[in-house]
Amino acid sequence: MAMCHRRGDKALEKVEQFRSENAILVTGGAGYIGSHAVLALIDAGWRVVVVDNLSTGFRWAVPEEVAFYLGDIGDPALIAELAASHQIGAILHFAGSIIVPESVSDPLRYYLNNTVKSRALIEAAVSNKIRHFIFSSTAATYGIPTSGKPIAETTEQHPINPYGSSKLMTEWMLRDVAAAHDFNYCALRYFNVAGADPNLRTGQSTAGATHLIKVAVEAALGKRDGVSVFGTDFATKDGTGVRDYIHVSDLARAHVQAMEHLVAHPSHSHLLNCGYGFGFSVMEVLDAVDRVTNMKINRIAAARRPGDPDSLVSDNSAIRRELGWSPQFQDLDLIVKHALAWERKLTEIRGGAYEVRHA
Repeated sequence: MAMCHRRGDKALEKVEQFRSENAILVTGGAGYIGSHAVLALIDAGWRVVVVDNLSTGFRWAVPEEVAFYLGDIGDPALIAELAASHQIGAILHFAGSIIVPESVSDPLRYYLNNTVKSRALIEAAVSNKIRHFIFSSTAATYGIPTSGKPIAETTEQHPINPYGSSKLMTEWMLRDVAAAHDFNYCALRYFNVAGADPNLRTGQSTAGATHLIKVAVEAALGKRDGVSVFGTDFATKDGTGVRDYIHVSDLARAHVQAMEHLVAHPSHSHLLNCGYGFGFSVMEVLDAVDRVTNMKINRIAAARRPGDPDSLVSDNSAIRRELGWSPQFQDLDLIVKHALAWERKLTEIRGGAYEVRHA
């Protein structure tokens, strides 16, 4: 026991020394998940630098005390400048394109933004001796699971769209770079991210978002005329698709823990799922929004979308074991409550003006 305690103390000392000497670069730090990760880093005492091209992010989502640079992650000169001037010790990489149907209609854009530019960023990290890299990956790399069981990291990856493929290619690059250089990484495979910072410092703000809970709270506030339910004939208890929803603040904290783990254990890299290990159907989510808002959202029946599996639920035992990660907000009504509160604040930020969208 004493030996284990001493090993833990040494790891903690290593992280604290690293914290005193280095800043963390967050790419896409003005976006939805990235801005929450920035807050989680600040809350944990880290010095943060953000680079974002603001194509989908917002400058106001980055706290004033954080160094912000408007730029492109594919610009090696910019990354070199930031590495030197801020003593960057690790990168949390969120920048990229994330809309699955758009990736099908414009695959080259996704391979550029998610793969080519990630390659440039990884090369810049190696060139500037930034040894720790946390990557925003996705459960879309798994494709359509066939076992019907929670998805473990060992599940074969067969993405069915360019979005998933572009992320998987970056996982491969990280694996190969870690084998060849003094460099370690953690790729976090997200399931369905939802909610907002409980203190309403940031939230999901991009117009035209397609995430179910975001769409549902928009409908509850009259910003949409209803919510489309894509398919009611799935092999689930109510016929609608089941997904594993994770609160964005729990996800953000996972990134901080992953980064600290990489610093403490520089010879180790990880591929880890980020989810709660249980799911809710579309109808269960909409029922939760009804409960929280005390109103009935209009459900609009629609055809199934190609490639939609019955159920996507994570096996999260690895992230709990490897990082000691434990969720704090794994209650569906609480996730909805935080999303709704942010949506109301977003209306205030934008002066109350919005266009009613169709489901």
